[in-house]
Amino acid sequence: MDLRESTSDRAFRDEVRSFIAKNLPKDLKDKSDAGLRLTVEDGQRWHKVLASHGWGAPGWSREHGGCGWDHSRQYIWEEEMAMAGCPPLSPFAVKMVGPVIQAFGTPEQKARFLPPAVSGEHLWCQGYSEPNAGSDLAALRTMAVKTGDKYVVNGMKIWNSYGHKADWMFALVRTSTEGKTQEGITVLLIDMKTKGISHRPIITIDGSHILNEVRFDDVEVPLDNRIGEENKGWTYAKYLLGNERALIAQIAQSTKLVKRLKEVGAKELSEGQGIIDDGDFRSKLAAIEVELDALRVTNQRVLFESRTGSAGNGGAILKSKGTFISQALSELMLEAVGYYASPWVLEQFDAGWNQPPIGPGYAKNAMPLYARQRANTIEGGSEEIQKNVIAKQVLGL
Repeated sequence: MDLRESTSDRAFRDEVRSFIAKNLPKDLKDKSDAGLRLTVEDGQRWHKVLASHGWGAPGWSREHGGCGWDHSRQYIWEEEMAMAGCPPLSPFAVKMVGPVIQAFGTPEQKARFLPPAVSGEHLWCQGYSEPNAGSDLAALRTMAVKTGDKYVVNGMKIWNSYGHKADWMFALVRTSTEGKTQEGITVLLIDMKTKGISHRPIITIDGSHILNEVRFDDVEVPLDNRIGEENKGWTYAKYLLGNERALIAQIAQSTKLVKRLKEVGAKELSEGQGIIDDGDFRSKLAAIEVELDALRVTNQRVLFESRTGSAGNGGAILKSKGTFISQALSELMLEAVGYYASPWVLEQFDAGWNQPPIGPGYAKNAMPLYARQRANTIEGGSEEIQKNVIAKQVLGL
């Protein structure tokens, strides 16, 4: 098994770098370099630039409007995007619901939903977790009752990202209470403008409004918006969750953060030398780099297995280790910027804020990054869940 980057992949990496250098809008690059908040609208704008070049859905087949890239090229593309500071694209359409529609949707659903996903026109959100169904997702209780040619949905979803801005939601709902809990779940595609949908903001510890509590009160959803068979949604959900867990590993983002830490550590934040000259700090950073290199090799192994059709449950491994690495790096960033990380205000992350930045510009993101990364070992399936998956499906215990 040769995990080295091929000559064609190296040429492709050069192509991606050249494209980003020529096409990333200057104002978006400036925002990223300054540590300002990149909005979901920024991501959609960049998505449309990529789509105009035919790069709107790197992992999709050409049949469905994608690039037809293999996993290695997708990884190269994501790594170069992160290293260049490109606005992150919303994963819900291209990485999550899109592949599910391709695999299990009807021809009509593919024609209706896939093109606007590729172009960045539709912003999607996910309706999975509920107040009493987080790690135990199969315990969800949002009910969908079939009435004529529609479902009537009642219930609540929580920890929903961008539901206040999304056009559509892919949701797990309960359509049967008989048998095992996993056997009565169905996937519905729900128009977020439908009467009866309301949301309450959840402001996270970093001061951001990304998450929401979404309520459904007699929300009518056409039967044509059901994915696959009724009561078979658990199968489709597992297919989707594998993609989500690999995303949360954040290998490309962690690679960029290591580079940023070395830059920050070399600066003199106060009198004296930069923290990178401290042996203890260098040792901790080097240890994380070794872990990240090992994770990168694991990712390459998973990519190789996917190409040969022998893939196991690598997503759980990548997610488990990747989240701990991202958290450790965020802790080191706090250590690197010292007291500059503490006196921050949320408004300084918005472009055009009319006050001087608190501390050096590169220090602004340290505290919100640290706060945000605390959730990594919970979202997409808690660490305990990932260990159970690895024990059962990888180790065979």
